[in-house]
Amino acid sequence: QVQLVESGGGLVQSGGSLRLSCAASGSIFAINAMGWYRQAPGKQRELVALITSAGSTTYADSVKGRFTISTDIAKITWYLQMNSLKPEDTAVYYCRVTSRGMEYWGKGTLVTVSS
Repeated sequence: QVQLVESGGGLVQSGGSLRLSCAASGSIFAINAMGWYRQAPGKQRELVALITSAGSTTYADSVKGRFTISTDIAKITWYLQMNSLKPEDTAVYYCRVTSRGMEYWGKGTLVTVSS
């Protein structure tokens, strides 16, 4: 059984930085893509950043130039470096991985950016 565990969330002031981590455990092979999503109160879950097994990245327009997704394939871990954080980045951040037609989600980590 695949499990994803996020870490690194917390409270930060506007303009600050945080680094989220997502560690996968269990039997997972042939990863297609790893990503970060977020859901703010009263809003739908949205894609923040995605990286494919080929190394291609996709970012939401709202985070381009501020957030960076990276991976450590050997550890089956991926990261989201978040810089220049804004209050509107406040949300629960979830990691997701797709593999062989399956998707797995973490339980989320809360990021709160104070103004």
